[in-house]
Amino acid sequence: MALYAERINAHRFELVAPLIADEAVFWFGDGSHRGHAAISRAFAATWRVLSDETYWLEDVEWIARGDRAAVCVYRFCWRASVDGVPTTGIGRGTSVLADGADGWQIVHEHLSPEPDRS
Repeated sequence: MALYAERINAHRFELVAPLIADEAVFWFGDGSHRGHAAISRAFAATWRVLSDETYWLEDVEWIARGDRAAVCVYRFCWRASVDGVPTTGIGRGTSVLADGADGWQIVHEHLSPEPDRS
C-alpha cells in the first residue's frame, strides 16, 4: 500500500496500473469505476483538478490476511491547490488485495469522506 500511495503521487496511471487488477472495482465519491480504463479516467480527472496533489496513507490496519487475499483499512490524506488556494482533505479507505498470477494487486478500493465529528 505504501508503494501504491507513492506511485499515485507521480500522477501517471501507467505506474499505478500494475498494482491494480485488470477488472478491479473502485468506489469513489464520484461513482463506481470497473477495470483499468474506467479507473484510469477517474484518476486522470482527479489529477486535472489537483495537479499538484500529494497523497498519503495513515493508520493502515490489516484487518484480514491470508495466503490469497488481504484487506486493509486506512485514513487517506491529500494536499493540493484548488484554483490557487491551498487545500487539504482526509477520508477513510478500504482496499482488498488478491494474490494472483501478477502478484498482489488491489481488486477493490472504497474511499469515503471522513465522518463529521461535530
